[in-house]
Amino acid sequence: MKKIAATYIFTGKQELVKNAMLVCEDDGTIVEIIKSDKTLPEQHGLEYYSGILVPGFVNVHCHLELSHLKNKIEEKNGIGNFLRKINLLRNEETENLERAINIADRKMWAAGISAVGDISNSIHSISTKLKSKIYYHTFVESFGFRPERAEKSFQYAKKIQAEFTGNGLIAGIVPHSPYSVSKPLFDKIRLNAQAEKSTLTIHCQESKSEIDFFKDGTGSIANHFINNLNIDISHWKPTGKRPLTSIMEFLPAENPLILVHNTFIEKADLEALKENRSLGNTFFALCPNSNLFIENQLPPIQLLISENINICLGTDSLASNYELSILSEMKTLQDNFPEIKLTELLTWATQNGAKALNIEKNYGTFERGKKPGINLIRGIDFKKLALTENSDVKRLV
Repeated sequence: MKKIAATYIFTGKQELVKNAMLVCEDDGTIVEIIKSDKTLPEQHGLEYYSGILVPGFVNVHCHLELSHLKNKIEEKNGIGNFLRKINLLRNEETENLERAINIADRKMWAAGISAVGDISNSIHSISTKLKSKIYYHTFVESFGFRPERAEKSFQYAKKIQAEFTGNGLIAGIVPHSPYSVSKPLFDKIRLNAQAEKSTLTIHCQESKSEIDFFKDGTGSIANHFINNLNIDISHWKPTGKRPLTSIMEFLPAENPLILVHNTFIEKADLEALKENRSLGNTFFALCPNSNLFIENQLPPIQLLISENINICLGTDSLASNYELSILSEMKTLQDNFPEIKLTELLTWATQNGAKALNIEKNYGTFERGKKPGINLIRGIDFKKLALTENSDVKRLV
């Protein structure tokens, strides 16, 4: 049995508790939170820290299998250049691929991440996930722009999914993005998700060029298809609508949905979502460091907050980030939006992420019977109740 206390305990529910003690089993299973009206007295076996105790972080969006591409792509050159480099490098720089995946997994655990929603296009991460202390929900990503390739693309995704599930790992098939999936492939993914009652996730309005592609067929994504992939896009008929509205029919209302990035989301998109599905099972995953790396742009956070959107956090990949750290993502958001309360950032990083991955029975909050992991965030400005540049995280359990 462990007894752990700190300056504050964040329970996971937008609540900072002072003069409290967290009691847990040796394996981290929460027993109770003991609260007091006055300073806790010294007692045998009590670990006391300066900082905030928080549940293990949930990284809702990651690409573990791109970890070998760290420092391989220049930043702030836009989505077109990023896609071109990924296409060139992902299958060439494979010598240290599994080693890079292993290292990234261990560093995420040390950085306080207890659960991850991970995008996979291959089986390269299976061995790491089988050994990891982290809970992984694998999203097997399917893409195929040309309609005639829909069946082949979908069957490949089914084969990858079977490799994960055959090893006892949770995995579902999801579309890559609005612009990289044909209507026939979208329909296959939709029907499969409805049959499996699975969670869907999709890269959403990460760049302005995605919007241009749907509006009139122009922009760097169109150039990427034509000049980098040598794909004939003559069959493409721009919808004249925004990307999210254009694919709404393929996002069944009954399936939980995680929209990733949302860098160029607008109020009209949110209104369209409200008309077609409940916002209760719709989650917006923000990856601010990646957004700055690729497009040098951040999502309209205040719009999302004002609409009471379920916000959660992701890191994206080491191809578009310098570290897989949820604390770093929170720092970036606080630096750019200082009006956001620390309790709100922490809720996005813990409870909301657990809800998005449907693992709130075990993760996201300090509640009896759960085993979410226990982190200590140090270097807090206690007067402002804010992170500082010196804030770091230490995993205690």
